[in-house]
Amino acid sequence: MGADGNSSRLIIAAAAAASILAVAVVAVVTMAAMEDAANSGPAGLGSADALPATNLNATQTGDGAAHGINPENSGADIIMPTKVSRPGCEETSSCYVPSTYAATVGQPVTWINEDSAFHSVTSGTYDAPLDAFDSGYMEPYDSYVLSFDAPGTYHYYCTLHPWMQGVVIVTPGK
Repeated sequence: MGADGNSSRLIIAAAAAASILAVAVVAVVTMAAMEDAANSGPAGLGSADALPATNLNATQTGDGAAHGINPENSGADIIMPTKVSRPGCEETSSCYVPSTYAATVGQPVTWINEDSAFHSVTSGTYDAPLDAFDSGYMEPYDSYVLSFDAPGTYHYYCTLHPWMQGVVIVTPGK
């Protein structure tokens, strides 16, 4: 094979290496942006200050220290299990487990993200979001605790995975 054949191979190899490098850079930048969003999030999201004081009280925890949580003793009321970032869990109502949860006024409800992907607990639905509550982006094994101060049916979803939907039904209690 002549010099032209070797030059073509070198050009193709260089183009392939540049493509691989570009994909790696995009992946690193994307992960860094997701980490920044999870750590800082949009102003007010995930904080009690962003919620109407008369209706809800919320806290979010998570520093990654809870890795290896066992759902039976995690203290969670609602779990985001593994692989729910892929469509399909909505067909079996297993995106949030349980998908419908009953609580009483003032009772803390705890969500834990046991998936390897970021998720959120955001009031409303993807097509009709509400401003009542929002956990912000939850990293794996982060938790979000919310107390409802008024009876009602509270729909929520994941802003990153809109097929993930759940409901908390709050009753007056005793």
